[in-house]
Amino acid sequence: MGKTFDVLVVGAGIVGTACALELAKAGCSVGILEGDTVGSGATAAGMGHIVVMDDSPAQLTLTRHSQLLWDELIQEAPNQHEYTRCGTIWVAANVEEMQEVERKHSLYAAHTIPSSILDATQLYELEPRLRPGLAGGLLVPGDSVVYPPRSANWLLQQAQKHGARLLYGQVTHVLNDGVRLEDGQVISGAKVVLANGVQAATLVPGLPIEPKKGHLLITDRYPGFLRHQLVELGYVKNAHAASGDTVSFNVQPRATGQILIGSSRQPGVASREIEQSILAKVLAGALEYLPDLGNCACIRAWTGLRAATPDGLPLIGPYPERENIWLATGHEGLGITTSLSTAHLLASQMLGRPSAIPWGPYLPTRKLEEATLD
Repeated sequence: MGKTFDVLVVGAGIVGTACALELAKAGCSVGILEGDTVGSGATAAGMGHIVVMDDSPAQLTLTRHSQLLWDELIQEAPNQHEYTRCGTIWVAANVEEMQEVERKHSLYAAHTIPSSILDATQLYELEPRLRPGLAGGLLVPGDSVVYPPRSANWLLQQAQKHGARLLYGQVTHVLNDGVRLEDGQVISGAKVVLANGVQAATLVPGLPIEPKKGHLLITDRYPGFLRHQLVELGYVKNAHAASGDTVSFNVQPRATGQILIGSSRQPGVASREIEQSILAKVLAGALEYLPDLGNCACIRAWTGLRAATPDGLPLIGPYPERENIWLATGHEGLGITTSLSTAHLLASQMLGRPSAIPWGPYLPTRKLEEATLD
């Protein structure tokens, strides 16, 4: 093709387009390579929540920093993202889970993250359709939702305004000075950023990344049915289970009036077929908390593959074995949330400029915990 770039970004999902925008704004010549459509893959399959998570200190730092970046970015064109600041309610089923609510509330307060403990009365005032008998919850009002493919397209358009170029083709090899496409064409680039989720492991064999398959369903339009994203407090434990299929209650209202229903995780499963047995478990879990969902019509179900690492944190930075390869992958279920912070960290390292948060916990050279990817 005869094209030469400072940086080639492989993958035009939300992480890749965010990285492209950050680098293009810094003056780099950027080429974005996409083998399908912009915002496809895990971006199209994701729930789109922008949420603070606290499974580890590093995760809390990354998600909160990125959430603040989203709060700033969204002001430019909120409608372009189908943005809804619905907040999250972590639902406590019993007294034991209320203790977890108190722990999260104290932790969030220590990091100046607004949250409020809800007793049972307050919980039902906010979400009256929840089943009777729940103990309360934690309201995190700053959490929000976007429609990920639209956000990826918007980020791409902004990157293109700064000179980035979108190129179509399936990358099969990363060379020392660029990439080779499936049709044999070579595109030159001094640095190559792999932001293509689980597919990064096919270009760099041995990366500590495995797929975690997930199922989602969406209903027809029922405006006002749900006001907040609702998540059971067992979600984090299930999300990071090392083996076995897990299902957690996680539903969110969309700007369209639809209700998005999740979620499931199947570690190591790379097939994209819809499995009726998993869908049945997802629906059963949702109906346990929201019985009135049984009166709603589900109009579509789909699957996606999360790119997971052993310690639940993404790989952001230079690949130690090849000096021209950089990684921006392994975000599991938080790629939408952490896309902007990922771009910030990647550009800070690549361009040698200050970073708002430490990048050490996310470096590909870090020592990963003794989890295995099998």
